[in-house]
Amino acid sequence: MVLYFIGLGLSDEKDISVRGLEIVRRAERVYLEAYTSILMISHEKLEEFYGRPVIVADRTLVEQDADSILCSADTLDIAFLVVGDPFGATTHSDLLLRARSANIPTRTIHNASIMNAIGAVGLQLYNYGQTVSMVFFTEAWRPTSFYDRVKENRHVGLHTLVLLDIKVKEESWEDIALGRGGKGRFNKPRYMTVAQCAEQMLEVEETRGEKVYTPRSLAVGVSRLGSEDQRIVAGTLEQLSTADLGTPLHSLVLLGSRVHELEIDFIREFAIDKDIFNAAYHEEYGKEDGDKAM
Repeated sequence: MVLYFIGLGLSDEKDISVRGLEIVRRAERVYLEAYTSILMISHEKLEEFYGRPVIVADRTLVEQDADSILCSADTLDIAFLVVGDPFGATTHSDLLLRARSANIPTRTIHNASIMNAIGAVGLQLYNYGQTVSMVFFTEAWRPTSFYDRVKENRHVGLHTLVLLDIKVKEESWEDIALGRGGKGRFNKPRYMTVAQCAEQMLEVEETRGEKVYTPRSLAVGVSRLGSEDQRIVAGTLEQLSTADLGTPLHSLVLLGSRVHELEIDFIREFAIDKDIFNAAYHEEYGKEDGDKAM
């Protein structure tokens, strides 16, 4: 039998493919990976639509107790559901490798993910470089390693997709420090916003001082991509650092130095303020409004 990795798409219970839904309805067990991303509906609504129970798989289950997921997968069909596409996160590659080591057949049912749906903002997909992640800063931990990847993208003129941190079912640092971990007490879920990401980006730029991006650099913020109420806004990093794009999930795109005029025409329609957008574009790329940006 087979361990199926099934992409759920970006938004709600109806984004699953017909093939994926058929597998879910016949599988012996169905797991929902619930920490690298989220759908915009409840777990209960998924169960209602699928017509069967769904086991929520948190980080601990997937990374430390993967054997329970693989149990009997050599004789029964098991479905492992992932928001977006199954291989948007390396954790799922690890689970697949574990299955292969145990001689368990696997199959993947793909779906839309942020990696291709981000084309909706109007920047051409083949003009993107390395994707990076932005984590929540703390007083003691403010990592800047992502900046080097952004700098490399910028150097060759490519855009950067920034995936924003989510904190789901995580214990507090205080409990861990005091040896109270594993008690089943968790912090309230947190989801990074475009504003928080832009603010942290500017903080790191100030710290590094390499002028890869500035407060006047153009970027695009996205929220709830793929849903009926998705939002896309374009502006300077300074503008985006105070922008409110509503409920999760959010992503940010940093424009590359070789942005095409057609890309600019597309994203200008999402500008918070078109006058500021055009002025920042002229400053950054040395182009007047309407000039070719290549």
